[in-house]
Amino acid sequence: MWSRGLLQQVVRHASNIRQAGVLFDVDGVLLRGGSVIPAAPRALRKLVDRNNKFLFPVVFVTNAGSCLRHHKAQQLSHLLDLQITPEQVVLSHSPLQMMKSFHNKCVLVSGQGPVTQIAHILGFQKIVTIEQLSEQHPLLDMVDHSRRPTSTPCSSQMLPQIQAIILLGEPVRWETNLQLLIDVLLSNGRPGCVYGTQMLAQMPVLACNMDLLWMADAPSPRFGHGIFLLCLESVYKMLTGRDLEYAAVLGKPSLLTYQYAEQLLHQQNQNHKLSTIYAVGDNLMTDIYGANLYNRYLAKHHTKMMSGTKLVAQGTGTQTMMAEEELAFAAQCRSILVCTGVYNPDSPLPGDQNVSDMMFHGCKHRKLDPDLLEPSHVVEDVEAAVDLMLQQESSNT
Repeated sequence: MWSRGLLQQVVRHASNIRQAGVLFDVDGVLLRGGSVIPAAPRALRKLVDRNNKFLFPVVFVTNAGSCLRHHKAQQLSHLLDLQITPEQVVLSHSPLQMMKSFHNKCVLVSGQGPVTQIAHILGFQKIVTIEQLSEQHPLLDMVDHSRRPTSTPCSSQMLPQIQAIILLGEPVRWETNLQLLIDVLLSNGRPGCVYGTQMLAQMPVLACNMDLLWMADAPSPRFGHGIFLLCLESVYKMLTGRDLEYAAVLGKPSLLTYQYAEQLLHQQNQNHKLSTIYAVGDNLMTDIYGANLYNRYLAKHHTKMMSGTKLVAQGTGTQTMMAEEELAFAAQCRSILVCTGVYNPDSPLPGDQNVSDMMFHGCKHRKLDPDLLEPSHVVEDVEAAVDLMLQQESSNT
């Protein structure tokens, strides 16, 4: 067991030699649905002082996206009995704040929860929801017979042409969202019109949260937004013969998400550069792959810095990236896999091609790198992960 005095000694020495920050996944690491995983409070108590202030920079990075950032911080504070601020939370859609080139476009937002408020806070000015679109064009949603209109609708206010699509997370009524999203894509933003027959360019689509599965209260993992994306991609391909392409895919394992999270760690560290980031997660395909991908990016960045060459993260579109000179990169990102969530050491892993299809939505040119699915460490739970981190940092003092 680690004494509080030893912890503070580690932090004090680390501040002079080697600073560390921690990225915690939430579902499957700290929580399962609305229940706290027993190891979580014990783990977090080892990272706070007598005043419940974190001894290390800590950010909670989740692919959830159906809530507001400050609501997630309040939920975590209540469940984990700690003061967690919104600045310590990264949701799957948080990096959309940096995509300013889309903020003045008319965007259709798909998801659940307060999607209009979320989009406004992220910076979008002209927002249309699936519900507004369905109300404007009630003849489009024909799956539910009980909701079919009995008379021809008459609307006095027309919605503007949609210029981009924001997929925040899995919707409640999948059939309605699939139908209307396809209508918007194939009509070039005018779903009340006949599908276009010669569309030269696909409308921009920004997708948040690629999780195929996530761990809730059920004994087995539940469908995530990644399943919905696969459905949308399949329907689009069947109708057009083309792959659905994304202008950006956000949330873990996106490099942009890890860049954004590191900047929050950096701010907590009084703008001092970190040496090591520890990323704790339960999902090989998002948490571990993303952390290892970011670790590779950091290594390339430092190599390029030594040679005076700039490096741009791939897979998110150069227009969406933060300026590299504004970033302060850590030396490494170490991935720690826990066994309390999606990952089950006794279950077989899917084949490489299946994993590649699951992860690289709309990025068919990208290939799975099996090496990035190998965690730096595998431990039983988040308490063991914290113990490992403290041991590693102690050995570096």
